[in-house]
Formats: sequence, C-alpha cells, structure tokens
Amino acid sequence: MRSRGLLDSFRHAFAGLGYALRTQRNTRIHLTIAVAVVVLGLWLGLTTTAWAVLALTIGIVLVSEMLNTVAETLVDLVSPGYHPLAKVVKDVTAGAVLLAAMFSIVVGLLILGPPLWARLW
Repeated sequence: MRSRGLLDSFRHAFAGLGYALRTQRNTRIHLTIAVAVVVLGLWLGLTTTAWAVLALTIGIVLVSEMLNTVAETLVDLVSPGYHPLAKVVKDVTAGAVLLAAMFSIVVGLLILGPPLWARLW
C-alpha cells in the first residue's frame, strides 16, 4: 500500500512502535528499565550532558530491539522452517541487542553511579 503523505508515514511509524510494544516482551522490559533510569536521573538532577548520553544509550537499545524484531519477523516470513542461516540471522541480531544492553549498563553505572553513591552515603 502506497503512503499518501507525511501524516501516513507517521501513522505507519507509530503503528510499528505499537506493534513492538504490544508483541515484544523484551521491548517492554527495555522501556520499563528506561523509564526507571529517567526517574532516577530526575531524582539525581543530572546534567544536560549526562541526559544526552543516557538518551542516546536508551535510544540505541530500543532501536536495536526493534531491528531485532524486524530481522526475526522477516526471517520467519522468508524461511518458515528451520534453516541454519535463519538461525544465524536471529542469533546475531539478538546478540547485537545483548551488546547494546550490556554497554547501556556500563553507561548507566558511569553516569548514575557517582551521584547515586554521593546521595545515599
């Protein structure tokens, strides 16, 4: 179906976000953690630079998760049965999400750790 304009493009994009949130448990988990990080950051009074780094990090994780969903869905469409290359695609995209999540933990500890430590002790 051909889009008729910019508004349709946004509708499709929001439909994709909605699909990911409705159907992908890990997307909901990552979003829940992101909300907790934002609440903690507000409580700690982070700097603008810290917010920028956190926003980029959260974005990378969420985008990675959505691209993983795209890859898995596309693989299921073109290769409904088991195929070793289909497994590679799914495993590698899942690994990319895992790496993004692991690095986000490091970023979170570096940004949130010192002010949290100072506030609690």
